[in-house]
Amino acid sequence: MNPYIAEFIGTMILITFGGGIVAGSNLKNTYAHNAGWLTVCFAWGLAVTLAVYAVGDISGAHINPAVTLGFAITGEFPWSDVAGYIIAQILGAMMGATLVWIFYKAHWKKTEDQGAKLSVFCTSGAVRSFPANFANEVLATFFLLFGLSFLGANNFSDGLNPLVVGALIAAIGFSLGGTTGFAINPARDFGPRLMHAILPIAGKGSSDWAYAWIPVVGPIIGGMTGTLFYQALFNDNWGITFWIFSLLTVLIIIYSAVVSGNED
Repeated sequence: MNPYIAEFIGTMILITFGGGIVAGSNLKNTYAHNAGWLTVCFAWGLAVTLAVYAVGDISGAHINPAVTLGFAITGEFPWSDVAGYIIAQILGAMMGATLVWIFYKAHWKKTEDQGAKLSVFCTSGAVRSFPANFANEVLATFFLLFGLSFLGANNFSDGLNPLVVGALIAAIGFSLGGTTGFAINPARDFGPRLMHAILPIAGKGSSDWAYAWIPVVGPIIGGMTGTLFYQALFNDNWGITFWIFSLLTVLIIIYSAVVSGNED
């Protein structure tokens, strides 16, 4: 299989199962209504696991532009393939979101809460503070790429690696996901948000484009910093790129702490 097609399929699987649990939990008159945060985190972890099992041997199952860019900046992935991977990931996310909309077609009209409908497709801040939300996405994706890097340095029994990656996603959701819904993936947020704007969803509200840059830019910066941090600490690669992204991340965290404190 072509690796671009594999990324499309893997990301479609991710969003179909991940978005599906959010729809089941948030939309009215489903058996999974109010399933809760633990269920959502487990389901997203399993969604990643299934996607990695499906296409990991073909494309590496990046299924996330932050992963693709994070590995590219450290030389572990060719820059010539980056654009194709990201386009495939966004298109796959759009397809997955469309499948979720079709699957739950009977439940959109029964749900009055526009925010609940939007959350099936994309993320938002539990407390709306752009500096804090942005810093949260940077840090959560930092740990995603840092974690993927040290997991990749270990040898697992055949077939076990996707389960460990899924556990990492669930752990991030449990620990760091409660503030923004842990997008940690620009394609996961942008593609479905675009479909929310396009699809004739009954009673939908705004797609909240004012927030949309946060789950795109934040994960890209955090992901690149995560892989560079790993390379510096474990492979003694202290290049200028590491210092630039590390300084940028520190400034984002400091600014978030100061501004969020003033907002309180």
